[in-house]
Amino acid sequence: METGLIVSLQAEIKRYSASETLAWALARFERAQIAFATSFGAEDQVITDMLVRIDPDVRVFTLDTGMLPEETQVVLRHTQDRYGLAIQIVRPEPTSLEDMLREHGKELYYESVEKRKLCCHVRKVDPLRKTLAGLKAWICGLRREQSVTRRTVARIEWDEAFGLYKINPLVDWTESQVWEYIRKNEIPYNALHDQAYRSIGCAPCTRAVPPGEDIRAGRWWWENPEHKECGLHVKDGKIVGRRNA
Repeated sequence: METGLIVSLQAEIKRYSASETLAWALARFERAQIAFATSFGAEDQVITDMLVRIDPDVRVFTLDTGMLPEETQVVLRHTQDRYGLAIQIVRPEPTSLEDMLREHGKELYYESVEKRKLCCHVRKVDPLRKTLAGLKAWICGLRREQSVTRRTVARIEWDEAFGLYKINPLVDWTESQVWEYIRKNEIPYNALHDQAYRSIGCAPCTRAVPPGEDIRAGRWWWENPEHKECGLHVKDGKIVGRRNA
């Protein structure tokens, strides 16, 4: 992808609101060419609500890693009921998962960053890669405020890992804005947020965040902050925003 084109697109939508960004994306790409990947976090629930207002038939999918909290499964069902969405549920390839568990054990993610990333790769990255194949763009709930690894995220980027555009409509939103939108529109959200879980992933790798800590401090809390990405988001050959060691 030519750098000049990305710069041009970034300039075109630089001042767009989140909903304007989504409307632009859905107009630019055909329905079969774009999809929204949701993990049912607060940001993703905001995006789902905005998308359905623009196109009730928008394609939405989620990665079921096999280790999601029950609260996440509950909000999935509530979201389907609220919006009438047929959310595509994507799961890991059984053979790859079985091979990993047989070789490294069930709790390999606690042993090293490398093994944790292997687990993320099998449960998330590979299934995502297969789901994105053939698409020209995918929509994500990334915000710059979320962590040190996301401070350079742009409203639209070229995703070199998967070979398509990545749209980040909430890139400049604050956490307060996200929750204001949720409350104003009475959007279903993950009950774990009420228990101080500010960023929610797989159950063994997520915990509540004490007041004053980073939003993603509860994700892979045993690792250094610059390592806290699962490999879904890559830029310039590195995990997004990752600082040099």
